[in-house]
Amino acid sequence: MEFVDQDLSGSSLTDLPDEPHLFRGCDLSRAEFWGASLAGSQFLGCVLEQTDFRRADLDSAVFEGGGGLRPRFGDADLLDARFTDVDLSSAEFGGALLTDVAFTGCRMIGAKLTGSRGPGFAVERSNLTMANLGGCSFRGAQLTGVRFDDGDLSGCDFTDAVLADCRLIGARMINAVFERADLRGADLGHPDDATLRVFTGAVISPAQAAALFADRGIKVV
Repeated sequence: MEFVDQDLSGSSLTDLPDEPHLFRGCDLSRAEFWGASLAGSQFLGCVLEQTDFRRADLDSAVFEGGGGLRPRFGDADLLDARFTDVDLSSAEFGGALLTDVAFTGCRMIGAKLTGSRGPGFAVERSNLTMANLGGCSFRGAQLTGVRFDDGDLSGCDFTDAVLADCRLIGARMINAVFERADLRGADLGHPDDATLRVFTGAVISPAQAAALFADRGIKVV
């Protein structure tokens, strides 16, 4: 089924046929997709303000453009889903299956991904400022252009990850793991001693090392 430029705000769409659907330019604000079968569906330039996708089957779904505040994906299946240039501010992904999901160019300020399921997801050129990512795995990931500023990265696994043009300023990182992570392309900000210990086993550049020493009144010559 195709829905083009329709105002579906507040609609109940839980009983759609079990097949891929196309939503293009639709207003899906507060629309109800709870438990719907949406595998392979496309959401192109749609308003997703408080849209409810909880428990929906969104395997291989495509989201491009559009978005809105606080869409809910709790306990949804998102295997191989793709989000490109979507506003997912304060989105809720608790309990969602995010295996092989890709977030590219997304605005994810304040998003909640802690408690999501799966071995990991990909994120690139996205703003996760103040996001809650506690316990998420980025093991072996190539992270480019990601802002984690003031986010909660507690318990995250960055083992063998490469962070290029990323920012970790003010991030909470209790019990995070950075073993063999390449942080030479990351802005670490001015971490305190407790935060600095979290980077044990990581690789940083001489310039980063000098800046960290300078913060502690030690001059490197």
